[in-house]
Amino acid sequence: MILYVNGDSHTAAAECVNPHAFACDDPQLFMMGRQPHPDNLSRSWGKLLSQRLNCGFHCDAESASSNDRIIRTTRKWLEQRKKDIYRTLYIIQWSTWEREEWLIDGEYFQLNASGIDDVPDSHRQQYKEFVANINWDQKVQESHENIWSFHQELDELGAKHIFLNGNNDFSSIAEPDRKDWGNSYLGPYNPIETYNSVVNNQCETVAPHSWHYGPDGHRVWAQYLTKYIVDNKLV
Repeated sequence: MILYVNGDSHTAAAECVNPHAFACDDPQLFMMGRQPHPDNLSRSWGKLLSQRLNCGFHCDAESASSNDRIIRTTRKWLEQRKKDIYRTLYIIQWSTWEREEWLIDGEYFQLNASGIDDVPDSHRQQYKEFVANINWDQKVQESHENIWSFHQELDELGAKHIFLNGNNDFSSIAEPDRKDWGNSYLGPYNPIETYNSVVNNQCETVAPHSWHYGPDGHRVWAQYLTKYIVDNKLV
């Protein structure tokens, strides 16, 4: 069995044991680019969970990732590893709903509504307009539909998967518009079942102004997921 995980900084274990979000933040690992720093990844909830399940492990997570990127890279893995679909458990941690991925001159950029993202001069005005015109309710609705479509896509492929929320949740989605995800989505509409909510109840972040947790937080989440997997007979 293979455990495949994807997500943003929570799954990439940013700042877990050192202050780096990306491998390239470490001068010795500059050539690794935006991949998770290996020292942090080795203590991540994904790695810990793979050890609990006694299985192989692959992480496609990237700090600051949009859900667009998460879906794109998961699809790429699925396409490249068709023979492994039925022996892989896919765990996808969703990022904040407003983030977008822009392809500019052959390079992917991950953008949020902070207004401080680095984009080429050719797209600075477009980025300013994106930040100024964010419609949060619309972004929530779009994300809900996109993730539902991806869930159906994975179901059709026979890919066993668990979705989970990082910081945001879908509690604002009206009852008539909510979906039946079965056991493929951990608390989609429950704000107390997000990664951040569960871990924050037991652990402090690595720094007062950080969203990230150290090894103790990743252990808490690995244990939480283990129980969910066992209770739902997903392995």
